[in-house]
Amino acid sequence: MATRTDAPTRREQILKEAARLFAERGFHGVGVDEIGAAVGISGPGLYRHFAGKDAMLAELLVGISGRLLTGARRRLEEAGGVSAPEAVLDSLIEGHIDFALDDRPLITLHDRELDRLRDTDRKLVRQLQRQYVELWVGVVRELYPELAEPAARSAVHSVFGLLNSTPHLTRPGSLPGRAGTAELLHRMARGAFAAAGSP
Repeated sequence: MATRTDAPTRREQILKEAARLFAERGFHGVGVDEIGAAVGISGPGLYRHFAGKDAMLAELLVGISGRLLTGARRRLEEAGGVSAPEAVLDSLIEGHIDFALDDRPLITLHDRELDRLRDTDRKLVRQLQRQYVELWVGVVRELYPELAEPAARSAVHSVFGLLNSTPHLTRPGSLPGRAGTAELLHRMARGAFAAAGSP
């Protein structure tokens, strides 16, 4: 999620370029030298920051799962917790839209390369993702109490699928600008939850 205004560190620059290149050409289609060239350092110079491409991939996928969960917990607290479920849901949707619009290569990377992680890293990603989903499920059920837990969980996953479709909308002119796209996605997400919660 792109909320920071300070300059990215060299490590963050490397991760951003690695994510872009991995998403464009696949994990095995990108060499360390290419990642280094994208940030203006030699390929071997990357090893001062990461043990290798596997470490970059793990940090990217574990890192974004952790940031989404941390951001969702913060939004839950700032928006008034479950006592204000509508405001919390709007805030959660906004946060996920920021991710879906600003970190599109990570969505592609997750879809294609998650199975390349070591078992421990993949399990950690899944654990963080489950906690993220369950936080949303709790908020959705506060807002739509008639919605059974399995249905609420399905609705949350469906909305994630909708929001995470942004990598497929990258042709020039296919999106109505960032603000317009964010507003459209937000309306569609709220509409999906309202439809799921209707008797």
